[in-house]
Amino acid sequence: DSAGRIVVGDEVLTPDSSRFWPADGYEPGRSQPSFDKQYVRDWATGSGWDKTPPAPALPDDVVAGTRRRYEEAYERITGQPLSKWLERAGASPA
Repeated sequence: DSAGRIVVGDEVLTPDSSRFWPADGYEPGRSQPSFDKQYVRDWATGSGWDKTPPAPALPDDVVAGTRRRYEEAYERITGQPLSKWLERAGASPA
């Protein structure tokens, strides 16, 4: 800003803006597991969608698989189950 302060305008350290890979499964030269929206992109590409709006509705299994990936990323990064955070926040799992 005008005072020289750094302002985050988007996102920092999320699975979509950073690459998180499990160290125990890392193998140079091989594709690494994805904890971001790549799973949805892969489904969209394989579905035959030509990127003309509107996008097709995501099947329930793709939504569930995406949620599992984000939840696993959260748990690997924090070392705690997401359910524990949801409890403290007074929220319920989807």
